[in-house]
Amino acid sequence: MATDSKAPADRVQLFTDGACSGNPGPGGWAYILKHPASGKVLEASGAEPATTNNRMELTGVIEGLASLKRPCGVELVTDSEYVGKGIRDWMPKWKAQGWRRKQGAQFKPVVNLDLWQRLDELLARHQVKVSFVLGHNGHPENEACDRMAVAAYRALMAESRG
Repeated sequence: MATDSKAPADRVQLFTDGACSGNPGPGGWAYILKHPASGKVLEASGAEPATTNNRMELTGVIEGLASLKRPCGVELVTDSEYVGKGIRDWMPKWKAQGWRRKQGAQFKPVVNLDLWQRLDELLARHQVKVSFVLGHNGHPENEACDRMAVAAYRALMAESRG
């Protein structure tokens, strides 16, 4: 990645994706973290043997934010409406309701509560702006994250067969 001398030193771009073979089933997550001011790029991925697509989408974001060594302004680029709406719209309500969501006239526990609470901790440390892209629509980093996430769960599946 080329350096951008005009880019603020405390700004990064975080591209994430999650994938699952079956839902639930084996799944993978991935992120690409770009620091335009220095041109540095960090990529990582991982997998779980039994998970859901939404858990993997959240895990990609969590792992990417957790990799930051100091507070930053983060442009989070995701193809997951679940992640985007969760951060922007749902999480403030869930927190106000004791991490519960309203379903009809009842309150129910938030699904994937452990991950949402971890994400909330990380969001408090950084200034995150969510950008949404359409998945499988030619966005270079989103496509790369998808390939990495799929490769991660396929490698895990191959190991378990091994």
